[in-house]
Amino acid sequence: MTTIRAYVPSDLPALHAINEQGVPGVSRETAESLGKWVSLSECLVAVDDTGRPIGFLNLVPPGTAAYTSDNLRWFEAREGNANYVDRIAIDASARGQRIGEALYEAAFAACAGRYDSIGCEVNRVPPNPGSLRFHKRLGFVEVGAQAFVPGKKEVIYLERAL
Repeated sequence: MTTIRAYVPSDLPALHAINEQGVPGVSRETAESLGKWVSLSECLVAVDDTGRPIGFLNLVPPGTAAYTSDNLRWFEAREGNANYVDRIAIDASARGQRIGEALYEAAFAACAGRYDSIGCEVNRVPPNPGSLRFHKRLGFVEVGAQAFVPGKKEVIYLERAL
């Protein structure tokens, strides 16, 4: 059985390992940089029945100036109050078990009444069609796109109303 709970600092080594398994779907980070992003955020952690982290979703609230992301700035420039998904990553051993869906359902519940929506980006180049299908299945809709390096680094912006 999977439980979703708030991040605790002792999770960081496991979350870093999970994050690295998810590259290039998520950005590569050092343990220190991932710890910094998590410290600025609301991080939800999925744990198995032994308490071992098997996935996480990190949400960065609008106005977090220390989070240096063009993607967060893009959402901040839009109308509304979107909580931004910095990353979602699932341990390779737990993929296909709806852990990502459980993390998002917990995020939707935690953010309801505090934010208008949850926003994220999915890579168009390099392509990440699995993530795009996953997010659309959860009710995210495309609200924009940006080419950071045309033909090399392009993203699709998605949002789900709360």
